[in-house]
This record gives sequence, C-alpha cells and structure tokens, in this order.
Amino acid sequence: MDSSANGIARLNSEEVDVAATRLQTLTPITPAETMTITADVRGGPNLSRRSSFGKKLMGGHHPRKIWSGRMKVDPGEVGMITSLRRASSSSLNFLYSTGFTALSEDIVSDNRDLGDNENGIDLEVGQAKKSLMSELTLPIYLKFADVSYSVTTKGITASNRKEILKGITASAKPGELLALMGPSGCGKTTLLSLLGGRITGHIIKGSITYNDEPYTKSLKRRIGFVTQDDILYPHLTVKETLTYAALLRLPRTMSKQLKEERTMSVVSELGLERCQDTIIGGAFVRGVSGGERKRVCIGIEIIINPSLLFLDEPTSGLDSTTALRIIKVLQDIAKFGKTVVTAIHQPSSRLFHRFDKLILLGKGNLIYYGKASKSMDYFASIGCSPLIVMNPAEFLLDLSNGNISDVTTPSDLENIVQSEKLGSSTRNCKPSPEDVQEYLVEAYKTRASEKHKKILEKSIPVGEDLNVTFSYPRRDWGASWWQQYSILFWRGLKERRHDYLSWMRIIQVIVMAVIVGLLWWHSSSTTLGDEAGLLFFVSVFWGFFPVFTSLFTFPQDRAMLNKERAVDMYTLSAYFMATITSDLPLHLILPSIFLLIVYFMTGLRHTIEHFFLTMIIMFLGIIAAQGLGLALGASVMDIKKATTLGSVITMTFMLAGGFFVQRVPAFIAWLRYLSFNYHTYRLFLKVQYDSLPPALHVTHIGNGVKEVAALLFMVFAYRFLAYVSLRRMKLPT
Repeated sequence: MDSSANGIARLNSEEVDVAATRLQTLTPITPAETMTITADVRGGPNLSRRSSFGKKLMGGHHPRKIWSGRMKVDPGEVGMITSLRRASSSSLNFLYSTGFTALSEDIVSDNRDLGDNENGIDLEVGQAKKSLMSELTLPIYLKFADVSYSVTTKGITASNRKEILKGITASAKPGELLALMGPSGCGKTTLLSLLGGRITGHIIKGSITYNDEPYTKSLKRRIGFVTQDDILYPHLTVKETLTYAALLRLPRTMSKQLKEERTMSVVSELGLERCQDTIIGGAFVRGVSGGERKRVCIGIEIIINPSLLFLDEPTSGLDSTTALRIIKVLQDIAKFGKTVVTAIHQPSSRLFHRFDKLILLGKGNLIYYGKASKSMDYFASIGCSPLIVMNPAEFLLDLSNGNISDVTTPSDLENIVQSEKLGSSTRNCKPSPEDVQEYLVEAYKTRASEKHKKILEKSIPVGEDLNVTFSYPRRDWGASWWQQYSILFWRGLKERRHDYLSWMRIIQVIVMAVIVGLLWWHSSSTTLGDEAGLLFFVSVFWGFFPVFTSLFTFPQDRAMLNKERAVDMYTLSAYFMATITSDLPLHLILPSIFLLIVYFMTGLRHTIEHFFLTMIIMFLGIIAAQGLGLALGASVMDIKKATTLGSVITMTFMLAGGFFVQRVPAFIAWLRYLSFNYHTYRLFLKVQYDSLPPALHVTHIGNGVKEVAALLFMVFAYRFLAYVSLRRMKLPT
C-alpha cells in the first residue's frame, strides 16, 4: 500500500477529468481492502484508513473545510495514475475513497501552526480567504546610510561622549524580513529606535529615508513599533486590549462594527482564539503565556495594517517553539509586501534560516550586512570558519564578541598581531577580542561596504500618487475627542476597579469603620471633645487615603502613556479627563460604606438631611485630596519620591487643621487655608452643631460658603497643576 500511495500525486486541472473517468470504471472491492487517497493542495499525498477520518484539533484554531467526493478504488489499479505524480499544485482538491458516499464536512485539510493555509484559500467555498495583512498599503523602502549616534554622559568632573552607533549603512525593502543581531549593548535597540523615529535627541549623523523621503509625523500611521517590554494593562482581556487599540487607532471613517471585525481578524491571524477572553496578567496576576502576550503586542501594531513594522527582540524569554511561531507570523506579514525589521538576540538555527537579510553589529560597528543565507560563506571567504558544528547564530555572535576560540584564525589577522607584538617578549599570542572586531570591521569595509553604498544611492521607483499619500501633512486622529474620552473612560474603569475595589481594601475599610464605631459608640451622649475628635479623624483619614491611592495613577501609567502617545492614539487632554473622571466613582464607593457604618454607630445627628450633608462634605474633601495626589504624582513621576513628598505635605496639613493647635503663630497660620483637612473639619462641625460650643475653640464659621469655595478651588487647581505637569513632561509627540 505504501508503494501505491507514493504513486498518487497532485492532479493537474486538465488531468482531473481523465483520472475521474478512469476511476469510475473500477470494480468494487471489499471493505477490508478500502483505502483513502488524499491529494493535498500543497502536494504531499496522504494515505489513511477510513476510521482515521474526523475532526482534527489544530491547537485550538478554527478548522478549514474542503470539497470532497468518494469513489471506489482497487489497490491493484492505483498504479495506472503514477504518471500524474508531477502535476501542478494548483489542481483541485479531492478525496477518493470507497462507496460514493460524501465525506463529513468537518474533515480538516490544513494543520498549519496558526490555522491558515499557505495560499489563504478557503476551500469550502473555493474562494481566496481575505487576510488582514493582504490589504493594500503603501510599500516603504527603508534606507539608512552612515548612521551614527552619540550620547553625552556627565561625570563628576567632566562630560564624556560615548558613541553607540558608528556609520551603519543598510536597507530593507517590502517583502523582506531583516534581522538585527549582535551581543547585548551593541546598539540594536538604539538603531531600531532611530529607524522608527523614536529617538530625536543627542547627536545623530547620517541619513534615514523612507521611499527616499525623510521621516515625518505622517509616517506614524504607517509604522508599527513593538517594544521589547510587553506594556499592557494586566486586568484587560486579550480581546478587550485589541478592541480598544482598534477603536483608538483605526481611521474614524470606519464604523465601530468594522473596527470590531478588524479586531477579530487580528485574533484569528495570530492564533489567539483560545485566550481571547483571558486577562493579560502581570507580575502579580496570572494571565496568558509569554508567547501569547507577545502576540498581543504584535496585534496592537498590525491592527492598523502598517507598511513598516519594527520589533525589539520579540522572542526574548520564549522557548524555541513559541519563538518559531512568532517568526512565522512575521514572515507571513512580510509576504504581503510589508517591510519587517526585528532585533533578535540569539535565535535558534530554525529561526536564523527564516531571515531574508541580516545586519550583524559589534560594539556599534557594522560587521556584516546582506542575505542571511550568505553570511557563513562571507565569513569563510575572510578566513573565519567554525571548527565544530554549531548554530550559525552562535557562530556569528562569537565573532561579534571577538571570540574565535572555536573559529579558524585568518592568516591576515595573525600577521597583523605578530607584527604588533614583534618588539615584545610575548610571541605566538592569540588575537584579542578588540583585534578580531577591528579586523572584521575593516574586512567588511574593504569587501562589501562600497558596493552596498552604491546600491543605496540608486533612487527607488515610487509613483507620484504614492508620494502624495506619503507626504500627507495633517495629523489624523483615529477618533474624535469625545470618542477618545469615552473609550479611555471605560478602559480605565475596567482596569482600575480591580485595584480600588479589591477585597483587601474593602476589608480594610470595613474593619476600620467598625473599630471607629466601637471607640466612638454614641459619642454624642458623652463629651463634645470626643465627638469633635471623631469628626476630625474622619476628615484626616479620608484625606490621607485618596492622596496615597491617587499618587500612583500617573507614575504607573507612564510607560503606557509614552507608548500610546508615541503613535498618536489619543490627545493628552482626553486621556487626562478620562483618567480623573473614571477614578471618581471608584474613590467614592468605599467612603460611602465607611460612613454608613460609622455615622449610625457613633450617634451623630440621625436625620436624612444631616447624613447627606455630611456625605457630600466628605466627598468634596476626598476629591480635593485626590487632586493633590494626582498633582504630586504627575509632577514627580516617581512613586518613591511622590510618596515621601506626599507624607510631608499631608502631615503638615493635618497639624494645621485646627484640632491639635488652636493658637497657631501668625507667620505660619496661612498654612491652614491650604489644608483640605481644615476646611472639611469646619464644615463637619457646621453640620453637626447649629451653634458652635465655645469649648471647641473654633472661630466663627458663618454659613460655610468660604470653606466650600476653598475646597472647590483645590479640586480644580490641583488637577490643573497635574495637567500642566504632564504637558511639561518629555512625552513622544
């Protein structure tokens, strides 16, 4: 049967009718002799028993359906069609077996890793399956010549200039997967950031062009950049993360339904169906795996169907199989005319052979640029060949590090080293890593550098219509300001509710409320001092709590804010308004629970009017305190510094609140007017007492309008200060 199966091959379209006619004349056979002969679209024949038919579970991905028919086949007659073994792969796809009974439509013909067949063909309907990445985009030819980059580091006594990149020249064209390789600290991430327009400061030399044009802000809509760190919200699901990215980044001309359909297309393209309803997770929250998280980051960038895609070490920390899946995704993206550039640290041999072009860096110098498949031949031509069988990537990384322990030493390099050591007592010493790197750099300049520069000098054939589209000057937001605010509001509410309404905080507030209620049990029937102390404690406790919870808002969001603002996902004002308003309802739930317990346990004035007035005053003080926390976090953008500064300020406000010290010296008495504790405490007293007892030593309050006005001023002033602080930050624009 094996020899018979090898005789079945792909059927050419003009030979299908002949083969089918001949097969129909065959005599019936017994069930014991039945066989199934499968002609796959991609060529390899598959021979199996009838019992093997059924569903195949392909890694959780959706199966593809195929056309099928059943015919009687005699094993003795199979050899008659051996002449068809070299037929074209474009033939129709048939299944031949016994009985003329139609096969189940659930039979799966494709078992690719990501659930798509190579040609993107849906065989059930006989039409080409439309892939997200197959949509037409502007092809971008990336060229960079003599790119150098330096930074100035300030020491104790003097400033030093450090060169990160030294005259890098290369190019990448649509349909290519270009890999940047080299040891840690060689400048891969810096070069990638320069090419992606992420670095604009310090000292930059050389030229970087996109279709022979310099970088412009309009290119942001055509460039995707996947950072090395997976910056995602941990409590959002995979589908939610991609949906929010689609709503914010895709053109506003697309309807919400089309954007959601694009999201599901990305989920399907990246094979994320199984985990689409699983949260991303993080350091303290269990979520998707590392490979799935990386694919989500890629999905956020490819959802806009970019022409140029940069990735910074997308396989770091992943096993070889998961890393191979990621590289296959990048290959598929490049096949549709996209330009893909990725930095990669130490790929396996399977990954290495999938790269189209390779850039090898060593301490900021270009050691090799060209086809990845030709790299070993190039280094063999300059006298560097591995002495043992090894992964090509390991061999190249050893060379870039200057390590030639398992590599043949070029004779030219030996002569150079011997001539340098001629006057010394040490003879026959091995070349140092610096000598090896210098030799490799000079060898590349001599053999290949000038040839590549001449190729790059040639102009790229780009039509005028593409140049017009490419140079489109106006910044185009994916959504209107109100839409941005609405999307960010609901995203912030979903993400932060897990922190604000965690069981730990709920139990903390309830336990604290019960303890306070027991300590001040029916305090109105005891002394005025105890009741005044209760009111001051409530104003202080709900002054501290919101300050130190809102301190972390902007510092924790800094990485995400940098990432999303770099690609113009939204305006800063929409983000700011959505953040401060989505936090408000979360900040007011726990105080409501606290006051419900404390108010009636401590025996404060039991009327609906006084209860709601007390709650409104407490809410006003909380919102003012929250504004202070937002302002401190936005101005410092460092959690430790903001916490220290917040402790000093809140303690000062508490001491100046008017309970501990009644007679404050005149030169420092102005501090009380900046304290929200002071104004909240006075309003609490106004609500609980129609006329203030002299024993409390509190100055006349009046109708409380001044205190309310002061709190309202703090509510807006602190938030305005926070917004100005965010504006002054060096955020990507």
